[in-house]
Amino acid sequence: MGNLRSVERALTHVGAAEVRVSDDPAVIEAADRVVFPGQGAVRDCMSALHRYELVDVLERVMRDRPFLGICMGMQALMSRSEENDGVEALGHFAGTVRHFRHLTGADPQLKIPHMGWNRLEQTRPHPLFAGIDSGTRFYFVHSYYVEPADASIVQGRSDYGGPFAAAIGADNVFATQFHPEKSQAPGLRLLENFLAWDGEPCS
Repeated sequence: MGNLRSVERALTHVGAAEVRVSDDPAVIEAADRVVFPGQGAVRDCMSALHRYELVDVLERVMRDRPFLGICMGMQALMSRSEENDGVEALGHFAGTVRHFRHLTGADPQLKIPHMGWNRLEQTRPHPLFAGIDSGTRFYFVHSYYVEPADASIVQGRSDYGGPFAAAIGADNVFATQFHPEKSQAPGLRLLENFLAWDGEPCS
């Protein structure tokens, strides 16, 4: 949904030998690594995943190969979202997707959506952060943020009316709320790191 071609171009730019944009479960399951990007509403995202019979294949590929979720692709990994009066998501990670009003309150200086460049403070080392300093700015566009049940999966935080999880991951799955494909050199470096990643987290 939304930013598929820009992600495709960015991956090609950093050296991917072949990038396939596909809704075919067989093509996705045959891939050696998977990127799950998206923009828009979680209800539409989950509806499309069910319509194209992609829920089961996503669950399978998240078990055994490098997997990167981006923006909506990160939010959809949680248990449920408050968006659209409540939507059940994939449930790969326990937790809830919440509206930014929980962080920003009534502060008129903090517009929703949170849009633009913001610092990512890395909470732990990860292969996808290789060559990227903690505090580097990445590009965000979102009205909702994830609140994981297990704080240990938070790989990086940003702040917008309060701290929120901007990158999460465990085992071979990593996901970002920001858009690497729109984040210039640091985002391209993260995508390049993903292409080199064997799916093993830092010990």
